[in-house]
Amino acid sequence: MKVYIDGQMLDRNDAKISVFDHGLLYGDGIFEGIRIYHGKVFELDAHIVRLVDSAKAICLELPMSAEEIIEATLQTVKANGLLDGYIRLIVTRGEGGLGLNPYLCPKASLIIIADTIKLYPQEHYDNGLALITCGTRRPAPGALSPQVKSLNYLNNVLAKVEAIQAGALEGLMLNEQGYVAECTGDNIFIVRDGVIHTPPIYAGALDGITRRVIFRLAAEAGVPLAETNMSRYDIYTAHECFLTGTAAEVIPVVSLDKRVIGSGKPGDITNDLIKRFHELVKISGTEVPI
Repeated sequence: MKVYIDGQMLDRNDAKISVFDHGLLYGDGIFEGIRIYHGKVFELDAHIVRLVDSAKAICLELPMSAEEIIEATLQTVKANGLLDGYIRLIVTRGEGGLGLNPYLCPKASLIIIADTIKLYPQEHYDNGLALITCGTRRPAPGALSPQVKSLNYLNNVLAKVEAIQAGALEGLMLNEQGYVAECTGDNIFIVRDGVIHTPPIYAGALDGITRRVIFRLAAEAGVPLAETNMSRYDIYTAHECFLTGTAAEVIPVVSLDKRVIGSGKPGDITNDLIKRFHELVKISGTEVPI
């Protein structure tokens, strides 16, 4: 396995960063998770645009241009011979002092990992996930915008711990007002009376790339979709529910807090969107050079 770090393609065991890197010391950096399907990188341009936006939001100067990052990403996929897989693209603030001052870090570091991933067992894609509500809340947008894909994911990690300890693979996170934000790593959608609903980004939801794809697929299918503030009640009483994320793709949800959602099986609209998503990824994406 080859890992890209700051212009070098290194063997996995040789891929190292400094213990003084602010990404390690303070979670000071950003990332993107990107999928590879059939030798094509899915929604690569959209991911890089979001990376650039995250960098700007935290006053992080990228070490390369967007075009150079795209090229480095494709070359990393090529070096690992992947036709299907997952890319983790990371930008840290770089090596600096032990204090918080980010301006003592002279240059950011770019790390690209290309490997395989399977977020949930196949049985849950077939039969649906059971969720629980986490006590850990999403940070308020005034603290850190949910649109910044920060390396500091401790909030999500603690929520994931709650879910696993409760016997669930994923957990629902609320915002400080008690409205639904998202799950620990995925956006959430419900279907009621033929209309798809999902929390607005100002409620604490990441503007996920797969979330945007679902917006497009729903429009193509002629299914209305609305961004709506939701409580847990809305999920308990929904007719269908599903999650989206780059790693998770599209996965049905059949219960929340032991309340059965709809029929307790993946719904028709959910199944149709899953089918449309898998058809799309077969034909869409940026070709990896041979």
